[in-house]
Amino acid sequence: MRSFTTVFFQTGSVSLHPACQALFVGLACTVVLGCEPSSDPNREASQPSGPRDGFGQRLGTDVTSQPGRSGAELRAERPKIVAFGDSLTAGFGVSPDESYPAQLQRKLDQAGYRYQVINAGVSGDTTAGGVRRIDWVLKGRPRIVIVELGANDGLRGLDLKETGSNLEQILQRLQEASVPVVLAGMKLPPNYGADYTGRFTALYGDLAKKYRAIYLPFFLEGVAAHPALNQADGIHPTSEGYRLVVDHLLPVLEPLLEKPRPTPS
Repeated sequence: MRSFTTVFFQTGSVSLHPACQALFVGLACTVVLGCEPSSDPNREASQPSGPRDGFGQRLGTDVTSQPGRSGAELRAERPKIVAFGDSLTAGFGVSPDESYPAQLQRKLDQAGYRYQVINAGVSGDTTAGGVRRIDWVLKGRPRIVIVELGANDGLRGLDLKETGSNLEQILQRLQEASVPVVLAGMKLPPNYGADYTGRFTALYGDLAKKYRAIYLPFFLEGVAAHPALNQADGIHPTSEGYRLVVDHLLPVLEPLLEKPRPTPS
């Protein structure tokens, strides 16, 4: 049997019996890119604990980690990079220190960048959920926001006008606050139809251009469809998969970063 990820990300058309299509969509909305139901206690237990907002969604996690340094000290001296997204940002299925925000923090530290990375990922989140949470993000006065949202909208077949409108509201709010944005694009399985998948993919590039956001065309570039880089569901990356996500993200992010000047000896 061909792997789920191979079918999911294969280019071209896929012809399935209607019953199989229904099963595929059901599976996709169960396990793909954060559509997992939040009511599952086992899955909830796999996620980092932390405060929740007024919608019952888990708020972001400070993934900055330096032995002997208090969180208050680090927050006082480091500008914030907020990783804002769904389960791919939250790190569903991996430990907190294996999520992409945590690995990004370590990469930045190693490269000499003094930033604090906040994991504001919520499993199952949609662009509508992002709109509800954007004020919380802005209250933290972020220096940069990485937006990774919309895949769950597409997998549910939502009207792209609604998805586009929600992403626009998020980008507008960040632009009004003069916060630079990295917008991560997503892709859908080909069985959603060439028209829908094509417009979904194009939506991100169009919005990035309109709102002058830094654009990462595909968040899972080099990771999707590689079984060794994904968990058993075939979609959520492993720790190594998230490492590659960060490897592709960092060159896109770096033009926005300010490296501290060396301390005179």
